[in-house]
Amino acid sequence: MSDNELGLFLRSRRESLTPGEVGLPAGSRRRTPGLRRAEVATLAGVSVEYVTRLEQGRDRRPSPEVLSALATVLQLSSAERIHLHRLSKGAAGGFSCMGGASPVRTVRPTVRALLDSLEPAPAVVLNRLSEILARTARYERLAGPPGLLDGDPPNLLRFVFADDRAPAVFPDWALVADEQVAALKEGPFLEDPHIAAFADELTLTAGTAFSERARSLPGFSRVSGVTRLVHPEAGELRLAYETLVLPADDDQRLVVHLPADESTSAALDRLTGRRPGALRAVSG
Repeated sequence: MSDNELGLFLRSRRESLTPGEVGLPAGSRRRTPGLRRAEVATLAGVSVEYVTRLEQGRDRRPSPEVLSALATVLQLSSAERIHLHRLSKGAAGGFSCMGGASPVRTVRPTVRALLDSLEPAPAVVLNRLSEILARTARYERLAGPPGLLDGDPPNLLRFVFADDRAPAVFPDWALVADEQVAALKEGPFLEDPHIAAFADELTLTAGTAFSERARSLPGFSRVSGVTRLVHPEAGELRLAYETLVLPADDDQRLVVHLPADESTSAALDRLTGRRPGALRAVSG
């Protein structure tokens, strides 16, 4: 697994940009995806050798000025800039924001009340190990039959990588797996002994399907998107999701799902016996 998250993040963002997006000609003899290191170096006003050192982990503490220049060239969003800053501060290793504390497995009463108020939306509270701590009744109806709630406690990441049903439940399994690993890697990752132990377990049970993702994917997950899920009764559903991060002491995130189209909205209504249109689709 990678111990150079800063370099991994910089390289992944460099490779995701096209020359045209930064005002450069595409050319016809490009062997690598995205921008070349030389192009990033020129635009950021640093040497190619320095960009190489950063990506390879031979220099892990760039100055704020260099970080700012690279962030501008790589067209990072505000959230990505914050993530880049955190990676540079934690690049030396040996420090965990959690201080070795065990994952929180209790949900505050006010968070539970908030969860209840979200009905009829399928919503769930997860901790940093992706353990399912609380959910709405509709999430239980949605996730229970496919098997996502098996286990004590149920664990979404373990289901994705260690349950044989997962590829059938998630038609876009590879994308779901990528997002789950990226979420696990946010924060201290292997500096956290609990995450490190969980990563070891998944490496043993899932093999390279997990370990290669842990090595190559940057720890920056999407907070919203659309997931396809096949339910044994309702068929294929398209679910838009939005992730709300709770305060640091909670060490939890709240994920709310909404139907992404009218057919999914109708299927969810039939699944839970609600009146048609109880939960409207949020996109086409």
